[in-house]
Amino acid sequence: MAVEKGSKAPDFTLTDEAGEQVSLSGLRGKRVVLFFYSKAGTSG
Repeated sequence: MAVEKGSKAPDFTLTDEAGEQVSLSGLRGKRVVLFFYSKAGTSG
């Protein structure tokens, strides 16, 4: 899925380092930084 610069990110859920589920929608109202990289093992 492509995300255009300046657009809102779609909601997603990931597992954090403690094994807890975290959703983007659950962070609403908080500052969030999303970092995307093109492929594992490449420089960021």
